[in-house]
Amino acid sequence: MANGFFTDTTLCIGCKACEVACKQWNQLPDDGYHFTGMSYDNTVHLGSSTWRHVSFIERPVPISGQDNGGLSWLMSSDVCKHCARAGCLENCPTGAIIRTEFGSVYVQPDVCNGCGYCVVGCPFGVIDRNPDDGRAWKCTLCYDRQKDGMQPACAKACPTASIQFGDVDELREHARERVQKLHDEGIHEAYLYGEDAAAQPGTGGLNAFFLLLDKPEVYNLPPNPEVPTQKGKKSWISTGLAAIGVSALAVASVMLGGPRSNGSSAR
Repeated sequence: MANGFFTDTTLCIGCKACEVACKQWNQLPDDGYHFTGMSYDNTVHLGSSTWRHVSFIERPVPISGQDNGGLSWLMSSDVCKHCARAGCLENCPTGAIIRTEFGSVYVQPDVCNGCGYCVVGCPFGVIDRNPDDGRAWKCTLCYDRQKDGMQPACAKACPTASIQFGDVDELREHARERVQKLHDEGIHEAYLYGEDAAAQPGTGGLNAFFLLLDKPEVYNLPPNPEVPTQKGKKSWISTGLAAIGVSALAVASVMLGGPRSNGSSAR
């Protein structure tokens, strides 16, 4: 059994209660009190001190059924995806990153040596190194709270049930029902991102997936995420095929060049 998140962006009101709860529970520092030019967003993106991030996205296309002068707001609380195939875990050379009994991807801070291989291994740009001690940090899916039978702080704090926590299989079933309900209400652009492993073979599916109303890129999510090791396998296959091709050309060159050389000697 794997636990995870289903984030329904249609229910997010941008209150940032999840951000606050995450920082409070995990004792994370603030991200500075300075003007970012990013609307109401002072955290800007996920990082070593921000494990939940609420995006405010203004777009020139109205949500279906609304007339608001050609503009609409999309809000979404982003988090580590705890991928079924995690690039950070596969890249870690020290065993600092493990898969827990709850199916989450967890960084052991006492084992991490700060090499940064995990950072380049994440296709979502989630995991980040602390500038002070160099170690990697990200969402733990509140591993400590789960061990005590509690749900993650962000899900508990969310006032609209935009962030839902539980068994991933059950969340997927609920999410599909939610999409169908929205389609029945005329919101046909609603779809799920990351819940189907077959649709995202590069990660094996996400244990923290989303209901979106626009293209993934609008939410700063890659359309086709792929862990680097997946690309590495393809590169080795391509290299092997290229080597076979070169060898075949070399053999053909010798065989075709042999008779001409013999004939020249006879003359």
